[in-house]
Order: sequence, then C-alpha cells, then structure tokens
Amino acid sequence: MANPAWTHRTAVVFIPPAEVWPPIQAIRREHDRQLQRWMPHVTLLYPFAPRDELPGLLPALEAACAALSPFEAVLGSFRVFQHRADRSTLWLAPEPREAFVRLQAALQAAAPEYAHTSRFSGGFTPHLSVGQSGSAEQVQALGARLGETWTPLVFQVTGVSLIAREGNRPFEVIRTLRLGVSPA
Repeated sequence: MANPAWTHRTAVVFIPPAEVWPPIQAIRREHDRQLQRWMPHVTLLYPFAPRDELPGLLPALEAACAALSPFEAVLGSFRVFQHRADRSTLWLAPEPREAFVRLQAALQAAAPEYAHTSRFSGGFTPHLSVGQSGSAEQVQALGARLGETWTPLVFQVTGVSLIAREGNRPFEVIRTLRLGVSPA
C-alpha cells in the first residue's frame, strides 16, 4: 500500500463539554500559544486525512465509536511533557487513562494509516494541553501552583469530533461521532 496522504488541517479529537471549559480556558488564555487555533481537546488521531478523503473514512470511524460505551471522565491533575531542555508543555491528564487509550486504539484500528499519536516511545498518552513554556522545571512549578486551587472537572465522554480548519482559521467541528450509537 502506498503511503497515505495526511494533513495538519484535520484531526479526530475528544472535546470536553462546553460547561467545563471556563477554568480550562482561563489557564489557556495565559499560557497556551495555540488558544486561537484549537478548542480544548484530547487529540486522538492527528495529523489526519485530507478533507476530501474523510467521507471514505467515516463508516469505519462511526462503527468504532458505536462499539464503545460512553464513560465518565475527570480532568484532575497537571502533568508535563518535556520536548527539549528549553521547551515543555503543561497538560491536564484525562482519567480514566485506560478508557481514553481504548477509545484512541479503536479509532486507530478504524484508520490505521493515521497512527501518529501512538508512535511515541510510550505509545498514546491522553492529554489536554493548557500551556507551553521553557524548562520542565518551570512548567512543573506552574502546574504545582495551578494544582493548589484546581477543582477536578467531571463529565461524560459521549462522542468524538472530526475537526478541520482552512488557512489560518481555527479548527471547527465538522462531524460528531457518538459512542454507543449505531450510525443512521
């Protein structure tokens, strides 16, 4: 099989319900340089297929979602990815981790050509980025400070979103795929 085309202009993500956004966005407004491009989200498949190829992938993605049950999730603690000595990302850890890993694995099995998010040495790490900064120590200190007043956010994961963007515009939801619901 030839290498599939992929783009940074589409993705499959989980977007928390809007009612839990305010505390996430308050942090992102101060610390996330991607605030204008992305809504709060947990990346599941990215980069993803070009927009004109999405209709062909939808049946498999919908079937994967239909086979999974909705679940309760919590954003309760901050963690850090260290990219280089001078660049790190602060993120909220979605729990239960295993449920997000199962969700991502099911979607990846439905679209195996787009396995970028699981190719890291530790595999797929569910995360919701809230900011970037310098060293891991700086970001860990920020996470510790934020964690002192953070109230865990609890919500239901009922579906995933296919998002896309054009030019320099922000990502927009173009399709929502429901968990545990067979496509019509």
